[in-house]
Amino acid sequence: MVPARPEREVPLWYQYYFQLERGRAGLAADRRGIARILWSQWSPGWAFDDACFERTAVAFDNPDYVDVVIHSYRHRYGVVEGDPQYADLQRRLDTLPVITVPTITLDGADDGVTAATDGSASAAKYTARRAYRVIPGAGHNLPQEQPEAFAAAVIDVMKA
Repeated sequence: MVPARPEREVPLWYQYYFQLERGRAGLAADRRGIARILWSQWSPGWAFDDACFERTAVAFDNPDYVDVVIHSYRHRYGVVEGDPQYADLQRRLDTLPVITVPTITLDGADDGVTAATDGSASAAKYTARRAYRVIPGAGHNLPQEQPEAFAAAVIDVMKA
């Protein structure tokens, strides 16, 4: 895996943290605290309130939450195996097959993790109709931050 430029790696701190047992322990000790930091980092312009946060945070109370999160981030870096039930599907996805259905890709203009692009880097992966949009006023959580713009984008690709 080729590292990105340092300024692109810094926002991914939590992904590296979760590779360590210290990260597992930290997440287990303060699920909501880590999530609040990440939400603020990922979507710096999103002024979510405590009620909004708590509607999602109840999911953090699931007894499997820490294990699922840690496994997900470790799997993405190849540190742990995936579910054997999906091994064949994973092998097929690893080949990065082209996407043959109408698609829209979206970037949040204010994403604190992944900077918006012009969409051209992935364009060759789509053989059917494809659209790309940058959603102003949105960070990493487009559907929750800008639900109307998100829904309109999905509807537009379905109508075209």
